[in-house]
Amino acid sequence: MSQNEQLPPKTCEIDRMITKPEDIQKVLAGKKTATRRNGRYADPGEIMLLEGKAFQVDRVYQETLGDQTDETARQEGFENLDQYKEAILSIHPGMKWKPAMKVWVHEFNAVD
Repeated sequence: MSQNEQLPPKTCEIDRMITKPEDIQKVLAGKKTATRRNGRYADPGEIMLLEGKAFQVDRVYQETLGDQTDETARQEGFENLDQYKEAILSIHPGMKWKPAMKVWVHEFNAVD
């Protein structure tokens, strides 16, 4: 889906996009610049507040788990894809890493 296509309605609100304390700390430290969720939590241009600091969502698009690379894992605050996969599977008991499974990517940056 290109950025110019109409996005479907959000499935959740932006304040639920990043809630795990360790993920919040990664965002605040600049180590996490994107999050992948099974639903759409934000629109481009929307502002997320974490501990009083503002982050603007720059891009929202879909990709599959099979599209993930070491680079996308680094966007998520991990050193490599294996570390990212392990973390995702540990918080979703019983989940299988299915390459065709679609996820929503939300890329963001700190607002000065």
